[in-house]
Amino acid sequence: MDIKQLIWDEFCNRLNVAERSVPLFKTNAEGKVLHKLIGKDQRPVLIRSIECEETILTITDLLVSDWNLGIQQYDGMLYMMGWKQMGKFVPLYIGKTETIGKGDKNLSVNIKNLHKDKSKFARWGDNYAYHIGDLSACVLPGHLEQKKTRKYQTWADCLFVNGSQLKEPVFFWATAWRANDVGIWKEFGETSLAFLEYMLIGVASQISSSLLNREGSSRST
Repeated sequence: MDIKQLIWDEFCNRLNVAERSVPLFKTNAEGKVLHKLIGKDQRPVLIRSIECEETILTITDLLVSDWNLGIQQYDGMLYMMGWKQMGKFVPLYIGKTETIGKGDKNLSVNIKNLHKDKSKFARWGDNYAYHIGDLSACVLPGHLEQKKTRKYQTWADCLFVNGSQLKEPVFFWATAWRANDVGIWKEFGETSLAFLEYMLIGVASQISSSLLNREGSSRST
């Protein structure tokens, strides 16, 4: 087996990625992702599964509490989207949601008030400029043409056929990441969330031909 695959599998096994991953979307019995209408324009957006929302809320509650108590042991949330094949997690997208916002060094708006506001939702929000909102623009009718980006059209082509019909079940995994946690390359020891994201994308790009990340990828795409 390729050394990169072994390294990836060891990391995923250590964090129980396949076992702890949950469906990303709420679907019907045929695997079609359901949608809801939001905003004054009543535009359609894909619906996250209850399990996905519970995962994000549990982790971001921990991050907010850590920040409020002044402990600040967590860098933020590491997340991955992928397929599960032969018991293994096949990465499609790797990202992070940091506890501290850009610029002002305060608590990030991406993890604030998520129980009431799902517009940002730790980068998986319903609004444009967030994963679910932008993906919905490329999958569902009723969005302005200028809201359809090349990045999320690539996501749509990878995940869906015939509108919102999934090619195969899509899973979501996430964890709160401490600054002193050990990353995918054990020889580096303690690994920050930002560095870990970069390293994970580098390894994943070598083992998954369907990886949707472009920044940090070692592939020529």
